[in-house]
Amino acid sequence: MKKVGVLISGRGRNLGALISAQMDAPYRIALVISNIADAGGLERATDAGIPSLVIPHKGKSRDAFDAEMDAALRAAGIDIVCLAGFMRILSDSFARAWEGRLINIHPSLLPAYKGIKVHERVIEAGEAQSGASVHFVVPELDAGPVIAQASVPVRPDDSPESLATRVLDVELKLYPAALRLLAEGRVRLEKGLAVFD
Repeated sequence: MKKVGVLISGRGRNLGALISAQMDAPYRIALVISNIADAGGLERATDAGIPSLVIPHKGKSRDAFDAEMDAALRAAGIDIVCLAGFMRILSDSFARAWEGRLINIHPSLLPAYKGIKVHERVIEAGEAQSGASVHFVVPELDAGPVIAQASVPVRPDDSPESLATRVLDVELKLYPAALRLLAEGRVRLEKGLAVFD
């Protein structure tokens, strides 16, 4: 049974999906950390009886902030760290320290549309498909090997908001499935690649 730490900054919808899926999964969420004191995801953690912690980032260097998170995760005996709407870029040292045990969900079909304002850019480019990707986190932003993807059609009348809603629907299924693969040892990061057993 793997102990999972989840890092959040917002409403915690992906956190909620991971919590719901853990009942029959080979992982348990043992700690939720938010950099925002009033993040809605903290209430989800409390409701599920999961310990949570607020580590504010303001007034700290990136390295100092990440060191606080690292210490809290290690103190809780965390095996795997999931980024779930965590709106901070991690330091290279944090990404390397958790290499192979640190995953993120991103609302595009990576390697396309890394970074922010994804849905606006997808629509402006006239793409026919978008989706979500779960990937290993490496020091370069949104560049780690992909573990799992799911696609959705981009409709002619889509707004960024309507596309975001449809992408989120697949995220909520995709993230627990990808975490299960990692927790079961069926995927690993090896020489910069996602290797599946």
